[in-house]
This record gives sequence, structure tokens and C-alpha cells, in this order.
Amino acid sequence: MSNRPAISFRDVELRYAAEGKHMPAVEALSALSLDIAPGEPVALIGPSGCGKSTTLQLITGLIKPTSGVVTVGGEPVTKPRQATAYIPQDLGLLPWKTVIKNAELGLRLRDVPAEEARAAAERALEFVGIGEFANAYPSSLSGGMRQRLAIARAIALDMDLLLMDEPLSSLDALMRESLQDFLLDLWNERGQTQVLVTHSISEAVYLGKRIAVMAPRPGRVLAWVDNPGMGERSYRQSDEFNARCRELRALLSSLVDDDGLGEAL
Repeated sequence: MSNRPAISFRDVELRYAAEGKHMPAVEALSALSLDIAPGEPVALIGPSGCGKSTTLQLITGLIKPTSGVVTVGGEPVTKPRQATAYIPQDLGLLPWKTVIKNAELGLRLRDVPAEEARAAAERALEFVGIGEFANAYPSSLSGGMRQRLAIARAIALDMDLLLMDEPLSSLDALMRESLQDFLLDLWNERGQTQVLVTHSISEAVYLGKRIAVMAPRPGRVLAWVDNPGMGERSYRQSDEFNARCRELRALLSSLVDDDGLGEAL
């Protein structure tokens, strides 16, 4: 894997133009500045519509800012980069393709030779524990297995940056915790730079070394919560974890009256 990249936003604004008389112009982000260190796992939390998903899309290069600069690894992001893996909210699985075809999709889009792509996809499916379902279709998989497939597609790439937009939101509590453990183990093993969007306080504390609290639209970072104890599975059972969850909840609650962050609680 290549050197892990840093991420930087400098006074980033994003405005969507009006689409007809029923869709006014929208200022999604305003003066957003942040820095994420190489190999650092960061969680973004805040109410729906505060620009969390937009922030991820700017990092991917799928959209461009109206003003300001986004850099990854010191380079301005002007288009999607090869070593960035992105898991969207809907997982982005293609129902007409088999599990193995979905897993190798990112590689094939990067013009990786077929045999090399197949081998990397097979290794990734084995890594996430669904190798035996390579010839099945997504519709035949459980929710947790579809999540694993989306993760497999990401790690099949030689990725140094993993972006995740509420990847576990549709799962039951125990399955969600199981896949949180998996993502933690993945970060401990590979050390990729990681940005997670979530509405869950406990998930943010379990998977983020730092947590950015974002304001309602136009999105901006209101506060950072340092979370140095993150990194071990046992953290979830610790007094420090519970204290950090209380700290984050209190911070969010204190902002409700002024900034309307109730949906993040």
C-alpha cells in the first residue's frame, strides 16, 4: 500500500444552484476547514443535511467545491484518485452482478487485468468471510453479508484512504457491533486513513480517534472531540469509552438550542 495520505480542507464552500422554482439554491458547506493526519481514523457526526456526505464526496473527487481547496496527500483533489475507496450509504452494489463481480468492480474500473482483479477480489472476499458466496447475487445475501461485500470491494483495491457513509446504519445492534469490530481490526491491520460518517455516538467513539461535530446547513465543524483510547476491542467495555460517549452527548446536547443538533442524539 502507498504512503497513507493526509486530508485538508481550506475554507471550502459548496453551493448547489437552484433547479427550477421549486428547488432553491442550497449552501451545503460554508468555510469548512479541517485537517486529518495520515493514517488517522476520524468520525463525522451531526444532523441530517449538515454536509457530512457532501464532505466525503469532496474527498473522493466526485464533486468539486464552489470555492476553497481540498487536498489529499498534499495534492488538490480534481478527480477520483486510484487509492481512495468509498462505501456510499446504499453500498453501491449492482444486483445483476455476482458477489465476485461486485467485489472486483473497482479494480476493473481502474483497468486492472481480469485475472489480477479476480485474484484480488477473491482474497478480499475470503478476508471478510464470504468467499463461499462468490457466485451468489446480492439479493440472496443477508444485510450483514451485503455490508461485508461492500467492504470487500473497498479492500480489494490497494487503498490508502477509506471513506464510509453510514455503512452500518441498516443493521441490528449485534451485527452492527460485529462489523464495527471488523472495521477496527481492518484499521489496526492496514492503518489506512479513514473517514466515517455516522449518526451513532457510540459508533463514532468506537471507530474515531477524533470526532468532528458538524453544524446544520451550511455545514462546518463546530467542535472536535479527542478520543485517544480508541483502537482496541476492549475499549467498548471501558469506563473511558462510556465517559467519552457522555462527553460527546453533552456537547451535542449543549448545541441543540443554538444549532439544532437534536437529530444527532
